[in-house]
Parts: sequence; C-alpha cells; structure tokens
Amino acid sequence: MIRLNEETPLAVLNGIKPGDMVTDTFSKTGLVESIEMTDDGLYRIYEFMLVTGRVITIKK
Repeated sequence: MIRLNEETPLAVLNGIKPGDMVTDTFSKTGLVESIEMTDDGLYRIYEFMLVTGRVITIKK
C-alpha cells in the first residue's frame, strides 16, 4: 500500500498506476481506477480516482 500526502516524493507519485492500493492515511483507501495530472504553473496536481468513488488530491 502506498501512502499519499504532500511529502510523497515525485518519483513515487509518477510511478503509481491503475490497480495500485493507496491510502491518504485518514479515510480514503482503495485501488486506483484512474489518475489525472494537471500543471497550473505553480503546482502539479495529482488526482487519484479510487474504485470506491473517492478522490485523493495531492499538490506538489
């Protein structure tokens, strides 16, 4: 299981793929269904959509 938070290294965030088990250490845990990465010029925003319907968002 991969723990996702603001301190997670970029190499780990970029290596996550659909089917990986992730958690935000609070209430969101599950398998990754899809991943969206956007860059707003200041932050890279990673959105991990879980099969449970929840979304974990990380800004780096």
